[in-house]
Amino acid sequence: MKAATTIHAITGMALVALLAHDAGAAPAAPGKELPPKPSVADVVKASKPGDWRPLDPENTLYMELPAGRVVMELAPNFAPKAAANIRALVRERYFDGLWIMRAQDGFVVQWGDPDEETPRPFKAAKTVDAEFTVPAKGTGAFTQLRERDVYAPQVGHVNGFPVARDPKGGQTWLPHCYAMVGVARDEASNTGNGSQLYTVIGHAPRHLDRNITVVGRIVAGMPLLTVMPRGTAALGFYEKAEQRTPITTVRLAADVPAAERSKLEVMRTESAAFQAVIEAQRNRGGPWTKVAAGAIDLCNVPIPVREQQ
Repeated sequence: MKAATTIHAITGMALVALLAHDAGAAPAAPGKELPPKPSVADVVKASKPGDWRPLDPENTLYMELPAGRVVMELAPNFAPKAAANIRALVRERYFDGLWIMRAQDGFVVQWGDPDEETPRPFKAAKTVDAEFTVPAKGTGAFTQLRERDVYAPQVGHVNGFPVARDPKGGQTWLPHCYAMVGVARDEASNTGNGSQLYTVIGHAPRHLDRNITVVGRIVAGMPLLTVMPRGTAALGFYEKAEQRTPITTVRLAADVPAAERSKLEVMRTESAAFQAVIEAQRNRGGPWTKVAAGAIDLCNVPIPVREQQ
């Protein structure tokens, strides 16, 4: 105990001396102004038609809310069983008239059937094998980020989705970045069947990676979900039915007349244009930016989506 007290005393004296020295030091000279560089918007504007791909109607969902449309793209290469069951649920009109049932601040918005006593019946599978990870081979061209990641040996992008990989184990998975869509489950791994889904609305909860099946991402309409009133019950669930937001319908784009579809396209993440997007976000130019980050986190890489040109 005496030794510890002595160490703390010495440390405290050193800190006082350091602060006194800093107090008398001259302020650091401002660095050289950064030259202007292309922004993400500049890269998007300069991109070519071949840098973009349309959304696949068979894997695009439209969730119609009173305030507008939310567009979600499924990633069947990363969660084939979950994606198939969600398509089956949508085609039997399971989600129509259900609810946004949870909005936890800084975490997720969740939708589905909040009635655990007498839940709405459905014909789709009641249990689906967990797809926390899948074999990396065959999922698509992987564009790797050079930065190290806290949660995975490798991170990058495949076909418009952020992905993480373990090359030694040969496995890959979708991470919990903002706007990613996951399959809610109970304690058992196979209890997530797609009848309750959620999207990340806050700081990326990457600790959930490889513990929940992530099945896609919201590509349009996120502001309609992020502004949901926060639930006041545990975990952000709504305490009263009148607090919930009703879901008008959920449809596959393939089942919607062409004239009523959202004409969206996603930048190809294997393209040179996308590499330019990453670099523009990693090393922003001046004059507003004074210090360029020089690095980028997987969940901070923008994946451009636009109206079809």
